[in-house]
Amino acid sequence: MGGCGSVGRVVTSQLEGQEFNPQLSNIHRHIHEVPTDAFGDISFDGLGQKTGKYARVSTDTSPEILYQLLTEQWKLSPPNLLISVTGGAKNFNLKARIKNMFHRGLIKVAQTTGAWIITGGTHAGVMKHVGQAVRDNALSSSIHGQIVAIGVATWGIIHNKDALVRPEGCFPAHYPMDIKGQGRLSCLDNNHSHFLLVDDGTHGNYGVEIELRSRLEKCISRKISDYISQSGVTIPVVCVVLDGGPGTLNTIYNAMLCGTPCVILEGSGRIADVIAQAAGQPLSRVTIVHIHLLMKRFFGKEYEKFPDLKIIEWTKKVCEQGGTSNTNKPISITLHFSSRISESQGIECWKRQLELAIAWNRVDIAETEIFIEERQWKSSDLHWAMFSALVGNKPQFVSLLLENGVSLRDFLQDEEILCELYKQMPSCFFLRKLAKRVDRARRSKRQEKTISMTHVSEEVHHLLGNLFLWAVVQNNKDLAEIAWEQCRDCMSAALAATMILKKMAEEGSDADEAEVMRELANHYEKQAIGVFSECNNNDEERAQKLLVRASPYWGRTTCLRLAQEADDKSFVAQSGVQALLTQIWCGELSVVNPVWRVLILTFSVHSDAARLQRLKILGSWSKLVCLYSSPQVKFYWNIVSYFAFLFLFAVVLMIDFQATPSPAELLLYVWLLSLVCEEVRQVRECSWDSHLWNPRLTVFFFFRLTTKLFYAGKVVLCIDFVVFCLRLMAIFTISKTLGPKIIIVKRMIMDMFFFMFLLSIWVVAYGVAKQGILIDNDSRLDWIIRGAVYEPYLIIFGDFPTNIDYAAFDIDTCSMNGTDPLKPKCPILNENQMPAFPQWLTIIMLCVYLLFANILLLNLLIAIFNFTFQEVQYNTDTIWKFQRYELIKEYHSLPAVPPPLVIFSHLYLFIRLLLMRRPPVTCTVFKEEELLSWEALMKDQYLLSTQQEQNQSMERRILDTAQK
Repeated sequence: MGGCGSVGRVVTSQLEGQEFNPQLSNIHRHIHEVPTDAFGDISFDGLGQKTGKYARVSTDTSPEILYQLLTEQWKLSPPNLLISVTGGAKNFNLKARIKNMFHRGLIKVAQTTGAWIITGGTHAGVMKHVGQAVRDNALSSSIHGQIVAIGVATWGIIHNKDALVRPEGCFPAHYPMDIKGQGRLSCLDNNHSHFLLVDDGTHGNYGVEIELRSRLEKCISRKISDYISQSGVTIPVVCVVLDGGPGTLNTIYNAMLCGTPCVILEGSGRIADVIAQAAGQPLSRVTIVHIHLLMKRFFGKEYEKFPDLKIIEWTKKVCEQGGTSNTNKPISITLHFSSRISESQGIECWKRQLELAIAWNRVDIAETEIFIEERQWKSSDLHWAMFSALVGNKPQFVSLLLENGVSLRDFLQDEEILCELYKQMPSCFFLRKLAKRVDRARRSKRQEKTISMTHVSEEVHHLLGNLFLWAVVQNNKDLAEIAWEQCRDCMSAALAATMILKKMAEEGSDADEAEVMRELANHYEKQAIGVFSECNNNDEERAQKLLVRASPYWGRTTCLRLAQEADDKSFVAQSGVQALLTQIWCGELSVVNPVWRVLILTFSVHSDAARLQRLKILGSWSKLVCLYSSPQVKFYWNIVSYFAFLFLFAVVLMIDFQATPSPAELLLYVWLLSLVCEEVRQVRECSWDSHLWNPRLTVFFFFRLTTKLFYAGKVVLCIDFVVFCLRLMAIFTISKTLGPKIIIVKRMIMDMFFFMFLLSIWVVAYGVAKQGILIDNDSRLDWIIRGAVYEPYLIIFGDFPTNIDYAAFDIDTCSMNGTDPLKPKCPILNENQMPAFPQWLTIIMLCVYLLFANILLLNLLIAIFNFTFQEVQYNTDTIWKFQRYELIKEYHSLPAVPPPLVIFSHLYLFIRLLLMRRPPVTCTVFKEEELLSWEALMKDQYLLSTQQEQNQSMERRILDTAQK
């Protein structure tokens, strides 16, 4: 608030301290503007009072500057609704029931909509009641945060305002509330959070703030309208009226002319009760006599002072506000909306009431007073309300509208609806990717320069076009849950949501938001698991069909594929999913066959294949085809082939690597060519993942064919052999015994890379220091690296150096000038031909190095390995089951014959591709409608059982609390 002096100027007057005299001929001669001298924090006397903000401003201060003060200097979040409270300025009493209703209703609206409440700011009348409502909320609950109650008051009528004046600002200013001694002045209300004190240079003149308050409210209204104009809700400002006199009637009248809805608190007294009684009555009954009676009834003795002409004028205004022809009529409220609107008042009046309920987020009022049994709504009549509730993030209203006849299918029929929904979204990873995709499509087809949201909407609607996706990419759990319950393909939708959310979390820059996205992704993975478990318990066969069914709503992909791309390990680890994977792994073979029987039949062509239980109905040739097409059998053949390949590779490298390639070496190259062709096939069919185990060094085999690079080619082949040996680890992840151990080894390798960074710091630090102390200007790079890196690294494993002290020095083991390439350079020598370096320093450096590198860091590595082992061991089974799926998928797509014979299969595929121009596409056809209907039924059962479990858990907690 330190810059508040630039926010606005205030008026100082030679009349300060004098009562306002309207007879002064020219008040402007006695005032001039100066920078504000009253701003900062304000605290009130008493216990539990929070510090507020205040500023003294001039009457002609720009409302834009005041809005910047509120949002930028005072850090208030921009409001979604402005509640302008007006009414009686003098103290009046409310019945306990009306008072409690007003307090609860006002605070609930402010909390649920993020509204700002604007009042006159003094401790009297309606302002005092608003302050008490804010106080009661602060005392009862603080979980919703502070209610923003802004008091716009006249500076000249503030009692004890001198306590607020300090040119450099008050942080805080201690404001004494002296109600008894205020006289004709007024004290600020101690329960408001912010104050704008309007000064025109006069003293004791009430109403100075009215014009600036009106301009400020219009400015805030425009700010809100800019945001909500596209959402369908057109209520940025609501006027709330309690009590009040003729001046309040003028305020209501002007507000209604501007289209601002007014909520009248029936039972609060005077003009509020007059309007409430007139509202809803036929225009013919709102006569001068009737208004006379109402005024006399609610104003009492004050009525006798009203001129007849004024009463006629007021009657006209009341008629215009309360007549049935006015669809923007005020709303009379008691405990809720007590006066229901009759059918004769028309759909527009109902729409206005619903619009206000949505703006206030009062789903309870809409449920009890608007959506009543007497009124039947068409789906098309509520589409605007559904759009408003979605854009305004009001999930309770979305649920209520769905319960009252809104059809999402009809709602989304108009593609402009989806287009507008996506226009309201902030930029995110999903939209950027989608825009790029649409842009590429348009460049290739339409050659246009800009991206239309309509085309984006079409793309989304075709691929992922539903309300669930729109809610998910906003990370909106409540709306996404409602939309997911409406999804037809709910399990695929939940898995797609986890994939999108995890990808958005990776791409996002906000750590907190990314964490919320991951939590929501985990939630939908649990939802997918819950639905699948319900399906699997009901019918295993149909549940497995759901896993491999290509969903037309999600890019013709399957649930298994979505789970893999989303890295949903827990879903893949489900027993039903693993049972399906086991069936795929065995192919046409029975899953109960022991491994030894499959191995015997695999390598014995003349064995009786009919012993395999599921092949008894087939002929001999068909049995053999089914046997060798099984991924399990393919795996065994490929294992044997791979060991033979490694044996041949080792023989060629160690025994038979000649200048002219031998038959064994030529066979090795053919074998390698078949492996390369297989990888090319996997890449083309998108069934191959670029991971550690796939060899990348096959290109360097061509070194072998060049005479100059003959030996270099052999070195590259040796490195290739290491890579091919490591590939065995990936192959054996299918083993339930070795697979988890291999996973742990891979995680430890990752840990070791980070550890090596820490270790390298100490190795280089010690090595360079030691080399610089011992050796003088050695120019041989290989010996520099040996002394600065290699030797310090070997020290960790116990190979201690002999050149750091005098006792082990031997001049014959080194070269004086570093000319011998096989010997290190001698250290700096003295006149006695002995080392001149400080022996005590090198020994101390070695001891410190061993202490940190050999003891501290190595034990740290052991601790890291132990932590990784325990962490991975807990989830090893889940991780192994997930990797098992990837390996089964790979072997399911492999040709039946292993390398090197697989090269004939590749020739066949290549010829077929040339002749047919495209590979054959096969798919499994299911009874789509029946399967999806069954899935939806299982989803409903799962949600019902989940709700019952939550209710039972809550009941148990209540009983436990009661017993305690």
